[in-house]
Amino acid sequence: MRYFITGCAGFIGSHLTDKLLEAGHNVVGYDNFNTGFHQFLLNAKQSPHFTLINGDLLDRDMLANAMRHNDFVFHLAANADVRFGIEHPHKDLEQNTIATFNILEAMRLNNIHRIAFASTGSIYGETQVIPTPETAPFPIQTSLYGASKLAAEGLIQAYCEGFHFQSYIFRFVSILGERYTHGHVFDFYKQLQNDPTQLTVLGNGKQRKSYLYIHDCLNAMLFAIENTSEKINIFNLGTDDYTEVNDSIMWLCEYLKLTPTIHYSGGDRGWIGDNPFIFLDTQKIRALGWKPQLNIQESVLRTVQYLEQNPWVLEQR
Repeated sequence: MRYFITGCAGFIGSHLTDKLLEAGHNVVGYDNFNTGFHQFLLNAKQSPHFTLINGDLLDRDMLANAMRHNDFVFHLAANADVRFGIEHPHKDLEQNTIATFNILEAMRLNNIHRIAFASTGSIYGETQVIPTPETAPFPIQTSLYGASKLAAEGLIQAYCEGFHFQSYIFRFVSILGERYTHGHVFDFYKQLQNDPTQLTVLGNGKQRKSYLYIHDCLNAMLFAIENTSEKINIFNLGTDDYTEVNDSIMWLCEYLKLTPTIHYSGGDRGWIGDNPFIFLDTQKIRALGWKPQLNIQESVLRTVQYLEQNPWVLEQR
């Protein structure tokens, strides 16, 4: 197979690139390196089966040319900056929704019909159905990020109907693990490196979230692609439990042997669009035979160990 991966230099994309190359496939990676790192592609660049293209998804001509002769698209590139979405509303529209449209058009022009898309549990907004299944009714959208991802899902589904595409839409919880470069574990660790005596937490620390280890995430995606064949395949990806932000703080501080003074900003959420409870129902993919190998605590600790061993990541962010 010849795979085209957007966001190949990012957290998830670089791991997927490595995994597909190790399986003997050819990979064309496409990234503008706004948030990705060349360091994440050191192994991939040594493979004769890897082609790297430094390009922007908003450049439709370049994208269409780069995508030629591929069999399958993994669309992972996105603006994932949920917290600061209201400070630059155009970013979510352009980098999530319009970029997805450009991907679909490039696929149509190149006669490529299969796509896997990294969506998010944020599209469920502040749902009243917990744990949340794929069939849950959609409430009012609470973040520009979630709204832009939902719009992208809609475009993909319409192209499946209109142009006979096949899609795999994966609604992630937050992903943790090696090469993780943004999110609450990263923020807390960086704060404690700067000042081990103080930690500032947005909200009251009681926000409940679910997380998934990066390799469990990739295995789930590839497992679903291998074992389902509907026109449109939608899967929640996550663990079967959740944790409070305070639990993550406790695990982090215990690992680092620190007892900082914790300052909470207050309220039940950290920012506008921060859902205080995210817990996805993953029975659909579990029914196929997949299950995660690591629990949330193990995923948090793997992440901290990676950051500890790779201080350059903190300097770059």
